[in-house]
Amino acid sequence: MSPGINLGNTLEAIADWMPRPATSSEEGAWGQPDVNQAIMNGYKAAGFRSVRIPVSWSQYLDGNGRIPDFWMNRVKQVVDYARNADLYVIVNIHWDGGWMNPVPEEKDAVNAKLTSLWTQIAEAFKGYDDHLLFAGTNEIALDWRQPPPENCPIQHSFNQSFVNAVRATGGNNANRYLVVQAWATNIDASLTCNATMPTDTVSNKLMMEVHYYDPYNFTINSDSGIWQWGAMIEDPAFGESWANEAYTDTQFQKMKANFFDKGVPVILGEYGAYNKADFPGMDPYRLYWIQYVTESAFEHGLIPIYWDTGDFLNRTTGAVKDAAAVDRIMAVTK
Repeated sequence: MSPGINLGNTLEAIADWMPRPATSSEEGAWGQPDVNQAIMNGYKAAGFRSVRIPVSWSQYLDGNGRIPDFWMNRVKQVVDYARNADLYVIVNIHWDGGWMNPVPEEKDAVNAKLTSLWTQIAEAFKGYDDHLLFAGTNEIALDWRQPPPENCPIQHSFNQSFVNAVRATGGNNANRYLVVQAWATNIDASLTCNATMPTDTVSNKLMMEVHYYDPYNFTINSDSGIWQWGAMIEDPAFGESWANEAYTDTQFQKMKANFFDKGVPVILGEYGAYNKADFPGMDPYRLYWIQYVTESAFEHGLIPIYWDTGDFLNRTTGAVKDAAAVDRIMAVTK
């Protein structure tokens, strides 16, 4: 499955200014064009082997919590585009309006809704083979700090409800690879909050997912003046030393030792670094970060899946836009 790319800001887009339930696709609400076959063909031609498709579902639900046919059919159509291009596919429930809060007073309601949604999604896709994976949730947390011990079992229950719901639908879902997430998709939290994987009815078909955007001030904080990274830092005023190459290797080694080496594959479901308009000299550092993080993930057994919102490839034609970044990823995962 390495390397992978995210179809970001698309099927998970929410036009929250529109009436509910939505009666047509809102995939363009965050500025992306409607998904077509060309972008999936472009991913494959560029060298990607998998595509993660974040999906929002709640704005489409009817009064009985049912996913309407038009939206399920649209998600299936996009999955089919990816499969036509011979890509592995990951479908999830993404942020989805932020209803999956791991707190005691909401635990039962969240698990009930998760079970309902995953039962419906799994039924719709039960005939698809192992090139399709399901990922239950995305970045479940109270905040980005270490999880309170009393909240870990609640997040764990979400992972368990997801696994139970999918397996209960039978068909190919009885053996499908399922991706469960660490608390906040945080590597360190995975070692404490998610040391115990969900119970499953089949062996060796669960995967763990984490994300990586360290150091935040360099990678995605557009308000920060940090634009240099790692051994390439020329001026300490513009770089942070704490999340350097050695730190990256250490973090990914934790996932290797605690999951991969114990028979649990690891998805690096999101990672990325992005140029800042105020610092035109950032690009060499960004490219170095992309290459190093991709290579370290790959060498430690993680499946790197870059978070892209249309910067890497033209979403309409499938043509490569950021050849330098794509080349850095492909050079280390061949």
